Amino acid sequence: MTQQIRLATKEDLSGLMPLFEAAVAYFKGAGIPQWQDGYPSEETILGDILAGRTLVLEENGKILATLAFCPGNEPTYNRIYEGAWQTPETYVALHRVAVDPVHKGGGLGGKMIEYAANLAKSQGIGALRGDTHRQNASMRRLLEKNGFVYRGIIYLENGDERIAFDRLLG
Repeated sequence: MTQQIRLATKEDLSGLMPLFEAAVAYFKGAGIPQWQDGYPSEETILGDILAGRTLVLEENGKILATLAFCPGNEPTYNRIYEGAWQTPETYVALHRVAVDPVHKGGGLGGKMIEYAANLAKSQGIGALRGDTHRQNASMRRLLEKNGFVYRGIIYLENGDERIAFDRLLG
């Protein structure tokens, strides 16, 4: 059983959407109001794929985990409240992290983050940033376990609050 991490292709869309559907169902069952408004849509995920931003971890042809690797400026990160970024202006934002529910807690999210960190470093980028809903304890744990530090609060375009984290890449 060989695992590999690679860029997603359009053909992966049908394997990715069940991961997001499972995450939406998990959040709903846990009473977390994240991703309960049709986000992330198939159109969003396809846009990420076509932009070369979607990483997938697969084993024997089955996608087990994914994240969006988004270098460049994230507009919602331009203002941070009740804290400050410690990272340089050049960073990669990690978004839309999802792991197959059967494999949750198995370290796949950490593998994805380490791959993203190494990819960012290879591109001369010195930091990662991420955010999540305040009630999303599993994502908070994943970020903290993988070297991210809480930095403050950001607001999405729709005004929703998110807690923000960053990690310097040494």
